[in-house]
Amino acid sequence: MPDKKQDLIDQNLQDLNNDGVDRRGFLKCMAWAGTGLVWTLSGGIPVSRAFAKGHGKDAAKAGDFSFVQISDSHIGFSKPANPDVTATLQTAIDKINAMPHRPDFIIHTGDLSQLSKPSEFDTLDQALKGASAKQIYFVPGEHDMLTDNGEQYLQRYGKGTKGTGWYSFDHKGVHFVGLVNVANLKAGGMGSLGHEQLEWLEDDLKGRTASTPIVLFAHIPLWTIYPDWGWGTDDSEQALSYVKRFGSVTVLNGHIHQIMQKVEGKVSFHTAMSTAFPQPAPGTAPSAGPMKVPADQLQRVLGITDVNYLVSGRSLAVVDSPLADSGSSAAENAPSPQVAVGSSRG
Repeated sequence: MPDKKQDLIDQNLQDLNNDGVDRRGFLKCMAWAGTGLVWTLSGGIPVSRAFAKGHGKDAAKAGDFSFVQISDSHIGFSKPANPDVTATLQTAIDKINAMPHRPDFIIHTGDLSQLSKPSEFDTLDQALKGASAKQIYFVPGEHDMLTDNGEQYLQRYGKGTKGTGWYSFDHKGVHFVGLVNVANLKAGGMGSLGHEQLEWLEDDLKGRTASTPIVLFAHIPLWTIYPDWGWGTDDSEQALSYVKRFGSVTVLNGHIHQIMQKVEGKVSFHTAMSTAFPQPAPGTAPSAGPMKVPADQLQRVLGITDVNYLVSGRSLAVVDSPLADSGSSAAENAPSPQVAVGSSRG
């Protein structure tokens, strides 16, 4: 099965060796674009912002606390879409370390490795040791479970967790829940949480008051983006039914290597960019996988954006703006990612 999964990925790779793409320029672009997000919570409302050049004093605005989300490092990947994923992960770490205020912690939303090899996890661990935020929370991606059903992942990153690696923790009045929806994943299939984890989640949330801000994070999106590519979680509706009573819920995911947002009632969904390589927008290619990007469109595809969660009556709204770089017209003209806003119904 691991070989078949890798074959599916390899089939989607497009050879960039003779296409005229400036590979050096590509990695330079990824250095500022494909990095991560810093989240600040103020009064229980999460606000995310890309950490990149020129962030300066805006990044230091007061909040209750902040944390950084990174995703899909794919350490061990070495195909033309990005021949040095360790370098782009290091760039993300450098940007974390350059932030005016050190974040309280880092959340990594999965696919730490490409083939779940010990050497890949070793490289990741070594890189993350240099991060200013020493506390790091993980959830696995499907690539972290390819060769051993996640045993090595659990030994390294799953101490004290339940089942295949799910857990929760509290930080300064906010309740965080790390979920696993990649166990026993079939190639191209939707994610799944499973009965045992859902029962645990229901029980975990029972003791929280409705005013407690909730942050759920998992690898595969907990909302259905594109079922044909497995971009969604089969039983996410049941999981989300347990958070309906809470006033502020944020759901963080990776997996699709691009920013998409949806706001539905009091729940804000956000998917993060990869630090490794981009993937096509849903339905714009025969299948998902590392994507060939023309040189003059790299920043358009990889540009990440600020996501601001603002209270508006009983619903949340997303204000999206492209990350502008003074030296790049492509970034300035980049289209906003898809945003859906739904009013609260109860």
